[in-house]
Amino acid sequence: MSPGGGRALGPLLLLLLALPQCAGRWRAVVNRSIPDVCATCHIHATCHQIEGKSVCICNYGFVGNGRTHCQDKDECQIGASKICGNHTLCHNTHGSFYCVCLDGYRASNNNKTFIPNDGTNCTDIDECEESGLCGPNASCMNTEGSYKCYCNDGYKLENGEHSFHPDENIVSCKEIGCGSPPEMKHGYIVGNYSLLPGSAVHYECKEGFYSNEGKFSYCTANETWEPATLSCKEIDCGKPLLIPHTEMTWDNSTTLWSRVYYQCKDGYYSNGDRNFSECTTDQSWENITYICKEEELLSNLSIFNETCVKWQRKTGRLGLQETYTFHILGQRWDEKTFSEDVIFNITTSEDNPKVCLDLNPGSNYVVNITAISSRNTIVSVTVAVQTKVKEAFNNVLIFNDTCLKWQRTVRGTDVEDRYSLHVQGQRWYQKEFFHEMTFDLTTHKQAPEVCFDLQPGTNYSVNISMVALNFSLLVSMTTQITDPPFPDIEFVAVKGSAPLLRLRKAEDQNGPISLYQVIVLPLGLQSTFICDSFAAAAFFSNTTDVKGYVAAEFQAKDVADNMSIALGDRHYYGKFYNAPLKLGEEYCVFLRIISEWNKVRTQSCAVWAQIKNLSPTLRYMSAVGLGSVAAVCLILFLSFSVARAYLHSTVRFPPAAFACEAVHLSATMDVAQTGITSSFLETENVSRL
Repeated sequence: MSPGGGRALGPLLLLLLALPQCAGRWRAVVNRSIPDVCATCHIHATCHQIEGKSVCICNYGFVGNGRTHCQDKDECQIGASKICGNHTLCHNTHGSFYCVCLDGYRASNNNKTFIPNDGTNCTDIDECEESGLCGPNASCMNTEGSYKCYCNDGYKLENGEHSFHPDENIVSCKEIGCGSPPEMKHGYIVGNYSLLPGSAVHYECKEGFYSNEGKFSYCTANETWEPATLSCKEIDCGKPLLIPHTEMTWDNSTTLWSRVYYQCKDGYYSNGDRNFSECTTDQSWENITYICKEEELLSNLSIFNETCVKWQRKTGRLGLQETYTFHILGQRWDEKTFSEDVIFNITTSEDNPKVCLDLNPGSNYVVNITAISSRNTIVSVTVAVQTKVKEAFNNVLIFNDTCLKWQRTVRGTDVEDRYSLHVQGQRWYQKEFFHEMTFDLTTHKQAPEVCFDLQPGTNYSVNISMVALNFSLLVSMTTQITDPPFPDIEFVAVKGSAPLLRLRKAEDQNGPISLYQVIVLPLGLQSTFICDSFAAAAFFSNTTDVKGYVAAEFQAKDVADNMSIALGDRHYYGKFYNAPLKLGEEYCVFLRIISEWNKVRTQSCAVWAQIKNLSPTLRYMSAVGLGSVAAVCLILFLSFSVARAYLHSTVRFPPAAFACEAVHLSATMDVAQTGITSSFLETENVSRL
C-alpha cells in the first residue's frame, strides 16, 4: 500500500470508531428534549401514531407539512373531467370541492351537486321528451348534451338552415311550395293542384279560344313555376259553307258564334228549317240543311251520319228503276292544294234511296245528284256536305313505364294507317338535358303498341299524329329513376391508423342525387353487405342486432368535389355521429350514393377503405412514453432522498472533529402536479421527528 493510501484510510477509520459514541449521545439528547409533537399540529391537521412515532398529517383537502402550514388543496386544477367525470364543472371549496353537471346533463343521483365517490356521473337529458319543444311543423332530435329541431316533411326553415334551436333562433317552419301558379291569358286552371315540387297544374283555354300546345306548368325544385307552353288562340272558322244557288249575308267575322245568313237566288226556292250557320267550338261552321232547288223532283233530301244522303222519289215514279249520277267536288279552306272530283253511278228501284259517300274528314263538299229515268227525264239536285275531323284513336294507355298503346276508332282493321310520333324529354334537376326523337309507325292493328328508348328520371311529352286524318294527341310520360352512377372513389387499404377519405361529387345521370352516406362495418361483414339494405343504423341506435352504422350523411347540395372526410372525428354529419374507431379492430368503409324522386329510392355502393390492426396514434404513444419516463424519474428521486435522509440520521462524528446534528426530514409532494395522473389521486403530506 502506498503512503497516500494510508493517509486516505485514516479519517474513515476514525469515522467508524466514532459512530457508536455519536449514536449514544443522539439518543441521550432525544430522550432528554423530545417535544410533544401532537401539540404542534396545524389547525387543519390531525396527529397520528405511525410505527410508534407521533406524526402530524394535514386533513383531507389540505396539503402541507402538518405543523407549520396546511393550505387548501385545489382539487379542480387537474381538470373537471379527471376529478368529476365527463360533462361536468368542478368547484373548489375550502378544504374540499364539489361537482355539477353541464347544461343538458343531469347527475345520476338526481342532486344538483355531488362528489364522485359513490359512482355518480352526468347523463344526457332527453329534452325531446317535452312535447312541443320545437314548435309547430317541427320535430325534435336529441343530441349529446343538447337537442336540435328539424322541420317536418313538406316544410322548411325560413332562413334556409337545415336545423335550429329554439333558444338560439327565432325561426319557423314554413310549408314548401311554389305558391299560386301563373295566370294564363285566355286560359283557366282545370281541377285541383298541389304546390309541392314536381307537381303540375293543368290549363285549358276559355270559350272562344283553343290551343294545340302543352297545357301543363310544373312546380320546380326551386319552388318556382315553369312557364306553360300553352298559348290560347282565338277560334277562327274560316270562310262559311258554300250552298249552291244562294246569296250570303255576312259581316266577314269568323270567330266563335259568328253567323252567316243564306237566301235563295231568283228562280230557286228554299228547303230547310234554318237559313243560317254559326261558327262552333270545333272551329267549323255549323252544318245546315238549307238548300235552294229549281224543281222539287227529288223530295226530302237530307244528310245523315255526316257522309250519307237520302231522299224520296216522286210519287209517280215509285217502283221504277232509275239511275243516279253523283258528281262530288271537295275542298278545304285551310289547305288550298286539296281537291277532290269524283263521279259515279248507282241504279235502284227503291222508293227512299240512301247512299253513303267515302269522304275525307275536315273537308267541304258539293254533291250533285242527277237522276236519269227510263223516259230520259233528267233531274238534278245539289247538296253541300261538310265533314268534321273525327277522333282517329282514343284510350291511350301507358304500360311498362316506356310503352304506349291506343285504340283505333274510325277505320277498319284492313286499313293500314301511318302515325307520326314526336318525343321530347326534359329534366327539372338537369336544365341542360334535352332528349328528342321523331319517327313514323305504319300498322293495320286495331290496338297499336309502341315502346320508346327513354332515359330514366325524365318527364316526356309524346305527340301522336295520324297523318291521313289530320288528328293528333299529346301524352305525358314520366320515367322512373334508376341506380345512380357507381361511386367514383379512390380505394384505400391501410394498417394501424384511420385514413383521410376524399369524396368526389357524382353526376345526376339516372336521377337527382339526394344523399351521400359513409357506412362503417366490421371487416368480416364486408362480403355480406347489401347496398339496397337500409339496416345500417346510427351509432347511438338502440337496435342491438345491427353490427355496422352510418358514420356520416351529406345532402347532395352540401357536397363539394374532392371533399375531405376524417373517420372517427366525433362530429355529427346530418343526424349521424362519426364515432371514433376502436383500437385493435378491423373495419371496412362503404360509400353509398342515394337518389330519391317520385317516391322511388335507388342507390349505388362501393368499398371505400379497409382498415386493419388499428393501433394508437403517434400523439397517444408519445403521451404514454413521456408519462413512463416521468414515473421512472420520480421513483429514482424518492429512492435517493430516502438514502440521503438515512445517512444524515444515523452517522455522528466526534465533537472535536465533526458536529453531530439532528436531521429534520420534511417531504412534501402533490401528485396532481406531476401530470401523470389518469384518475383523481390525493397524497397526504407527512412530517416526522
